[in-house]
Amino acid sequence: MSDTWTIKELLAWTQGYFQDRGIAEPRLEAELLLAHVLGQSRIFLYANYEAPSSPPEREAYRNLIKRRAAGEPLAYITGTKEFMSLTYQVGPPVLIPRPETELLVEQVIELVRGTVATSEEIEEPSPLKICDVGTGSGAIAVSLAYYLPESRVYAVDISSPALEIARANANHNEVIIEYFHGDLLAPLDGEGPFDFIVANLPYIPEPEYQALDRGILEYEPREALLAGGDGLDLYRRLLPQALGLLKPGGYILYEIGAEQGTAAVNLMDQFTEVELLTDLAGRDRIIRARKQGR
Repeated sequence: MSDTWTIKELLAWTQGYFQDRGIAEPRLEAELLLAHVLGQSRIFLYANYEAPSSPPEREAYRNLIKRRAAGEPLAYITGTKEFMSLTYQVGPPVLIPRPETELLVEQVIELVRGTVATSEEIEEPSPLKICDVGTGSGAIAVSLAYYLPESRVYAVDISSPALEIARANANHNEVIIEYFHGDLLAPLDGEGPFDFIVANLPYIPEPEYQALDRGILEYEPREALLAGGDGLDLYRRLLPQALGLLKPGGYILYEIGAEQGTAAVNLMDQFTEVELLTDLAGRDRIIRARKQGR
C-alpha cells in the first residue's frame, strides 16, 4: 500500500486483493473493515473518498486484511454482526447469526401479531411467553424481545460464555430477557407454559460438517454446528420436552438443514398443523407446528 493512499484507493486495492482470494463480497468487506478501523460508518467512507489515511490507520487496516485473507470471519474481526436490523456482539464462543435465520424470527413475529389481533376482546390479555432454546449470541431472543415488546422472552443455552455474550446483546439493544443455563429445556421446568418455543440448534451431521468452508471449521464453535446422526438428534430430544412446556395450541418453530425437511416433518407426529417452510433460495429451513388443543 502506498503511504499516500486515500480512502478510495485503499478500498479499490483491498477489493481486488479480496477478490483474488475468493472472498464472496470483496467490496463490502473492504468497506466494513476500513469503517471499523476508522470508527466510522460506511457512509462516512463515501463522503470522504479523497481523504488521506494516516500511517497508524493503514497499519491497522493492513493487519485486519491479513486476518480476513487467512480465513477469519469478518464478524469475529469487527466483533459485531447485523441481524434483523439490530447490531450484535459476536465472538468465538458463539455462532455468527445467519441471514436465513431471520425467517424464523419473522415467522414468530407474524404469528404473535396474529394471536394478539384475535385476542383484542380480552380486556387485559396476559403477555405471550416465548422461549429461545440454544440462544447463542441471543440474536433470536433479542430480536423477538425488541420487535414484540409486550411479550416475555426466555432464553437458555448450555454454554456459559455464550450466555455472557447474549446478556451483553440484550443490554446493548435495551431489551429484557430471562436467561437460563443448561441443556435444552431442562432449566425451564416450572417456567411454562409457553406460547412459543423456538430453536436453532446444531443440525449439521459429521460428513457435511467436514465439508464446510475453512473459515467456519477453523473459527466458529464446533459445538454450535455439529449434531449427531442425521443432524436431528438434538431435536429428537427437544420435541418431547417442548410438548410438556407448550400451552395447548402453542407453536414450536425450529431451523433445519437444506436437505432435512422430510426427516424433520416425520418427527412431528405428536404435533398438528405441521409445515415445512423454505428460505429465499427454496431450501428447507424452518419447521412450524402446534401442540394439539386450544
